Amino acid sequence: MNKPSDNSQDRTLIELERERGLGGAGELDSTRQVPVIDLEALSSTEQLDPTLWQAAVDCGFFQLRGHGFDVEELNAVFDAAVAFFELPEKVKSGWPLRDGSNAGWESMAQVRPSTGSPDQKESYQVTRPRMTGLWPDDAQLPGFRAIMEDFEARAWQLAMRVLSSFARSLGFDEAFFARAHAPESEHYQSTLRLLHYFPVGPRPAGAPEQWRAGAHTDFDCLTLLFQRDGQDGLQVCPGAESQSSVWTPVPAQSDLITCNIGDMLMRWSDDKLRSTLHRVRAPESGEAAADRYTIAFFAQANRDQLIEGPLGKYPPITAHDYLQQRIAANFSERSS
Repeated sequence: MNKPSDNSQDRTLIELERERGLGGAGELDSTRQVPVIDLEALSSTEQLDPTLWQAAVDCGFFQLRGHGFDVEELNAVFDAAVAFFELPEKVKSGWPLRDGSNAGWESMAQVRPSTGSPDQKESYQVTRPRMTGLWPDDAQLPGFRAIMEDFEARAWQLAMRVLSSFARSLGFDEAFFARAHAPESEHYQSTLRLLHYFPVGPRPAGAPEQWRAGAHTDFDCLTLLFQRDGQDGLQVCPGAESQSSVWTPVPAQSDLITCNIGDMLMRWSDDKLRSTLHRVRAPESGEAAADRYTIAFFAQANRDQLIEGPLGKYPPITAHDYLQQRIAANFSERSS
């Protein structure tokens, strides 16, 4: 039997070239809606699995309700995140993002191929095994570490519930992705990211488009995004629509958790599940130039986990090597 050829690098470059051409406004389709799935209403796997699968195949984005997170609880987590970002920059810089660690604080550091300029945000990354020396103490932010560690653990549980559904649909055993993302492993690399988008004034008529975050796909298996009521800006460009740059807004609601498929799961599913381009727009004329806060959980398989789809479309590759491949391609694109 012929071995599968690894054309994933070529595909990555094609994806990056596509991203690079998406710096403009494109078209807006406000009639399309991202699917909303009620986990409480779909109590059996026979109900849940085809519903999640169809949403992931059709759009790559979906929103969850009935997820077990109380809005008041989420508000407390957001309040802790806001308190962190309100610290002086001199203090936050004492917990810097370390190269290759995806842990710590950074500001204006992510440059997207779609824009060629830094995203207008700062972020603080929590990756469990890599946090030595990167936590504020209780004198600086009382209870901050305990809040974030508990929230990260609960976000992991929800992500594994969704990924377990995909595992069943792909023919893996139910606990397959939970083992691949085992938090007790020293190779664990899933990340909780607190995000603060800076206030940006409304774009004057005729001025170039502004993006708080340029168009991109995520590198991980699954992203959970927690948003706050009224802090809009997220737009998605699913599937074939990306060829003509048709964007759909995803209104921010505190009671809904927005999920999207990442590149890692796309490879793991032999491209059956597709990662979806998304971006965060700046305020438009007439909108308040306010801060925007979100919290994202990125489910990334452990560094030593082998990624191999059920059909063997691509050769096996470790999660570490796959992420390094994607990161290297982005840096290459940035410098070209």
